[in-house]
Amino acid sequence: MIIAKLAQFWQSTGFYLATPGQVLMIVVSLFLIYLAIVKKYEPLLLLPISFGMLLANIPGANLMAGPLGDQPGGLLYYLYLGVKNGIYPPLIFLGVGAFTDFGPLIANPKTLLLGAAAQFGIFLTFIGAILLGFPILQAAAIGIIGGADGPTAIYLTTKLAPELLGPIAIAAYSYMALVPIIQPPIMRALTTKKERQVVMAQLRPVRKTERILFPIIVTILTGLLLPSAVPLIGMLMLGNLFRESGVVERLSKAAQNELNNIIVIFLGTTVGATASAEVFLRLETLKIILLGLIAFSIGTATGVLFGKLMYWLSGGKVNPLIGSAGVSAVPMAARVSQQVGLEENPTNYLLMHAMGPNVAGVIGSAIAAGVLLSLLG
Repeated sequence: MIIAKLAQFWQSTGFYLATPGQVLMIVVSLFLIYLAIVKKYEPLLLLPISFGMLLANIPGANLMAGPLGDQPGGLLYYLYLGVKNGIYPPLIFLGVGAFTDFGPLIANPKTLLLGAAAQFGIFLTFIGAILLGFPILQAAAIGIIGGADGPTAIYLTTKLAPELLGPIAIAAYSYMALVPIIQPPIMRALTTKKERQVVMAQLRPVRKTERILFPIIVTILTGLLLPSAVPLIGMLMLGNLFRESGVVERLSKAAQNELNNIIVIFLGTTVGATASAEVFLRLETLKIILLGLIAFSIGTATGVLFGKLMYWLSGGKVNPLIGSAGVSAVPMAARVSQQVGLEENPTNYLLMHAMGPNVAGVIGSAIAAGVLLSLLG
């Protein structure tokens, strides 16, 4: 009797139920946790994602299992509905708008072109995915990874290719977290030492009226041109209006802190939990991750190359490094531009200059998603 009970207990443990794939995914999740904690590679994103991956691959835990009969679903299954139904991405954009200073973009509107240039990765990879045999809707969802904008990637994928939501969300957020690793080699390869040392002139002060009008005008223009982009752009601009209006400080702080932090926890953990061994360890998933890396690399490269064009046209007044910030990983990509610039010139502070294309990249990726939705949705 006791032996039978012990055998039954053993057969219910994760040690007995574990598959080689689950063991591999647990090892991968532990490596990502190491990168988040020890190497500090964007821990706010990478830590919940990697721990969610760990939770999803513990045998028998079934945290992502849906309801079956009178049995409720797992905890993460219900939290994941906010991802699946496109609720979390606009709320993340609300927080991003509330803590982002659009002043550098307003002060130097030419950097909008750098944000636009960095979106080439989306459309080139979209074409590449079609050539590799992916259906057109799936190809569009894969291409959006190139914007390095997790919320936008999730939002578009839920509309066009929900069956790929797990792999695309993992790829998009992983590349956002790994911006400090992926971007610098591309930036150095495409620029000269002289270009990387360029010190840019100080930006002009931006008046409060300009700051208030900007989110209103962008919302109206984008909404009239691309209504499908309004959920993302509208929430982004609402958050920024909270910030700049000066009359709703409590709402602005809540959007920046409490609301944003809660959504990041839910989103990151459940996105990581989609990386179960059975879903993740497939050839299709590996293709998506590779295409996502290509998309992100192309976006970084085209941003830098357009920055070089602006360097030449301006007579050497624009540092091409800020072009890499045109991908919309805010403010990570801008910080990487700053860091690479400091390595070449310790007195060079590019952060505020890089924030212009960085903010433009957020707007650009949302507009790119709106274009794809309008054409294919």
